[in-house]
Amino acid sequence: MTLNYEKSIELLTSNARFRIELGLERIEKILELLGNPQNDFKIIHIAGTNGKGSVCAITAKILECAGFKTALYTSPHLVDYTERIKINFQDISKQDFARLLTLVINTADKNKIELTEFEILTAAAFKYFSEEHVDYAIVETGLGGRFDATNIDAKNKILSVITSISIDHKNILGDTIEKIAFEKAGIIKKGIHTIVSKENKGFNVIKEQTEKLNSPLLIPKDEVKLEFDGKKNYAVFRGEKYEFALLGLFQKENLELVFEICKYLKIEKSAIEKGLKSVVWHSRFQFIKDKNLIIDGAHNEGAAKVLRESLDFYFPVQNRTFIFGAMNTKEYQKVAKILFSPKDTVYFYQFKDNRAISFEEFKTCCPIAKEVSLEYIKNKVFKKTLKQVQSDKPVQNNEIIVTCGSFYITGEIIRLIQKNKEL
Repeated sequence: MTLNYEKSIELLTSNARFRIELGLERIEKILELLGNPQNDFKIIHIAGTNGKGSVCAITAKILECAGFKTALYTSPHLVDYTERIKINFQDISKQDFARLLTLVINTADKNKIELTEFEILTAAAFKYFSEEHVDYAIVETGLGGRFDATNIDAKNKILSVITSISIDHKNILGDTIEKIAFEKAGIIKKGIHTIVSKENKGFNVIKEQTEKLNSPLLIPKDEVKLEFDGKKNYAVFRGEKYEFALLGLFQKENLELVFEICKYLKIEKSAIEKGLKSVVWHSRFQFIKDKNLIIDGAHNEGAAKVLRESLDFYFPVQNRTFIFGAMNTKEYQKVAKILFSPKDTVYFYQFKDNRAISFEEFKTCCPIAKEVSLEYIKNKVFKKTLKQVQSDKPVQNNEIIVTCGSFYITGEIIRLIQKNKEL
């Protein structure tokens, strides 16, 4: 019997499945039982610490504009699990999601395979893409690369792409850039091209792996510039100016990778133009203009640096009000130190998760907390704090509201805005 959407989510998120257990044996077994659907389409596999979601989204949009039926598999979701599995930027239906989860879970249970939540989602996504006969699947790793569930052997994998690397998940991936880069480089396959920027902090480790595996290395040149005229954002590549829908200085390095992907795939300029102009990607320096609101998921040191740089570039004179919360598994002290200055106002919000840091932890562990105007907001006050978002009246141009620290917060804000039909 097929579960409904609510029941399938309940089963997916049960304690038995909500765990991190890296390894490929379980995912290989379940995919074999499902007919190895990952072999039915071309795969562009993308790993990295920061930027991989944006590279996935931009690439997928350009390929869609080029006329290809393009799948996109990313994580985490912000509101609904269905966001993780898309074809031509349309989320999988809740009916198909529940049907495929039922298939994967029943098949696993019947064969005594104890899958994790992410493994179930990955298997369901690949099965869905196979059923729908997609041309390309743009696949983002969940955690690391080497032992990530997305890193299964696939006959038609055509590219490995590695985005910016910084310290994150160090309890799992290692406590140095070199160790983390080695894990990310695990997606590199023998004879298959790899794209990575020379500016990547893990470049030498990645290059060494490409040489060991005879993977031709494609290195983008420093040929992208970003321009902002106060109204529109542009990407300038080799003298050509493209209107670009996504703000954020960090998109420069991401775009260099995307242009290299397009070059390798021989994508026409018209598709690139349409894709860059129309791509949408939530919670990555997402600017809601009439509210002067930035929604950003920055939760590690590298992401915090590029968020701060982007704020200084796009909004240099505006007063900044932050709504901030974080997980206790993240280096939130470093993030806060990078983002906040004494003249800022910070609203601290403890979201609903047992790993969320408390207000007392934040005050005690972050010296910058003593220098800013700091207030604690509880769940019941959250909407009132965001009344500028809910109101039809735009905030003043001399103020910018920045929500960051965790995708848990940005997800709650997007859910709130959607209820008010503002996004």
